Amino acid sequence: MARQKKGEKVDGWLILDKPPGLTSTDCVTRTKRLFNAQKAGHAGTLDPMATGVLAIAFGEATKTVPYAMDSAKTYRFTARWGAATDTDDAEGKVIGTSDVRPSVAAIRAALPAFTGLIMQTPPAYSAVKVAGERAYDLAREGETVELKPREAEILRLEIVGTPSADETELEMDCGKGTYVRAIVRDLGKALGTLGHVSALRRTRVGTFTLASAISLEALMELGYSDAAKRHLHPVETALDDIPALAIGEADAAKIRSGQAAPVRGPAFATAEALLKDAGDEPPVVLLKAQSGRPVALAELRLGAFHPLRVFNL
Repeated sequence: MARQKKGEKVDGWLILDKPPGLTSTDCVTRTKRLFNAQKAGHAGTLDPMATGVLAIAFGEATKTVPYAMDSAKTYRFTARWGAATDTDDAEGKVIGTSDVRPSVAAIRAALPAFTGLIMQTPPAYSAVKVAGERAYDLAREGETVELKPREAEILRLEIVGTPSADETELEMDCGKGTYVRAIVRDLGKALGTLGHVSALRRTRVGTFTLASAISLEALMELGYSDAAKRHLHPVETALDDIPALAIGEADAAKIRSGQAAPVRGPAFATAEALLKDAGDEPPVVLLKAQSGRPVALAELRLGAFHPLRVFNL
């Protein structure tokens, strides 16, 4: 006999304005408990000192987490010049100092080298795995952590403020896996000084923005209530960039059972256009029932929809 899952079946996305001082896992645990949800996860870790958009998925929305994580993100952050820390942020121990303070003109001139596809080495205090262990666990134990450079895509990087000669505020649009702390560390070196992140706020994850976010404090005040549940967004919210196609109820039943379903009806013309524009990889589509309810994410191959992720909604 199958073991009954604890909690209720809660499906959807919560856009949290994460407070400082908590880990992303702390926030997931607290909100999961508040909603009494069976399952929860998040789309992209924020460091404890960071604030801003933390997209938390409940239930069937967890099946769309990879698509949210692949989406572009926007960060607003402050680089503090003249000191390097072991964590590359203000929470770490100072490991080096410099008297050099770069000018606004020098910083602006250096930014193009940090835009586009770049190679960056993640901070030693990061969640990257080394021989099965998290890098930050090894670093905390005093071990020397050597991480390999990896590709990152910076779509936009610009100065948005200069509070003082010691600090510069910047804003960045980037792809997944980009470390803001590494950007500031490497930018400092390029400018002939040292630097670390003194403040960090994520303002966007794909379609999720601060405009639709709720603070953890406000959410906890609502407690377990219908008012809290009204802050949940539909499962498919993270899939706005994926073409949606409607299918009949008979084909929806096939897809839900894990079978392929033929492309036909109103979806045919759209499917043909997607295949024509596709490269080597088969296009992924969101299938919806005639009621508008999401059925599955599916690959479009050989005139048929092949289910990848089926939603139990």
